[in-house]
Amino acid sequence: MNQPRIAAFPKCYMDELCIHKTMTVPQWIELASTLGVDGLEFYAGFMETDPAWIADIRARLDAHGLEMPMLCCSPDFTSDNIDAEIAKEIEWIKLTSAFDGKYCRVLSGQRRPDLTTEQGLDRVAGAIEACLKAADDYDITLILENHYKDNYWTYPEWAQSSERIAALIARIDHPRFMINYDPSNAFLAGEDPLDVLEVVKHRVITMHASDRTLLYGTIEDLRNEENDAIGYASRLSHGEIGKGLNDYDAIFTTLKAAGRTPDWVSIEDGMNGIDELKRSVDFVRRKVQQHFPA
Repeated sequence: MNQPRIAAFPKCYMDELCIHKTMTVPQWIELASTLGVDGLEFYAGFMETDPAWIADIRARLDAHGLEMPMLCCSPDFTSDNIDAEIAKEIEWIKLTSAFDGKYCRVLSGQRRPDLTTEQGLDRVAGAIEACLKAADDYDITLILENHYKDNYWTYPEWAQSSERIAALIARIDHPRFMINYDPSNAFLAGEDPLDVLEVVKHRVITMHASDRTLLYGTIEDLRNEENDAIGYASRLSHGEIGKGLNDYDAIFTTLKAAGRTPDWVSIEDGMNGIDELKRSVDFVRRKVQQHFPA
């Protein structure tokens, strides 16, 4: 049986990499090389397109035996400037290919209050379909995440609910359009992660492994305030995997029963630094080995 490979995503260093620029990508690679992972998922917000930069970063990854399998992108396909968002996604597809990656994330876009469900579905599906030729040309699979909210967005994800995700899957039946499943995000849609998995399991090809806790209040409190602030609500916390709300035994059992082995499981850990991230990697590695023995 194939075994999922493990990647790490720098959730705990996003502002340092993207906003404050107090951490460089080479520094992240050096730090992450101590985690014992197979690859590093990159985020479009800290990438460059200069060929010399790409060559340098590829060499640094190669020196540590690391791949860049997945590029985490946040196209805003509900934007009025949708052509520009499509163009950005196509450039991100090309950038993924430049690193020999295979998976490039797509999102639906922000849940703007003036957009009806049908308008949103038509707009988002059309945009994703417009990107599929480039995905074919560059041998890239587009992965739709059951997402909550990009770090730097105002509104939550348009296709946050499993009902809307199912509608997109039904509309776009294409082998280059698959699912990146994130169990933690289901809680923020007011849904059970295993219920969401039942909807998407036949299209899951990659995963984000994460865990979530509420620092105070309830999920309903979170949903009531989610339109009022850029990024994540203060009551929400990413945390060490295995110590939060998710049941990874049930998740991996469900995927295995469905005949789905994720190609990559990318660790999207909390805000407490490299030691916590390492513990999360170790936890997910043990669960992968348990449920998907080599």
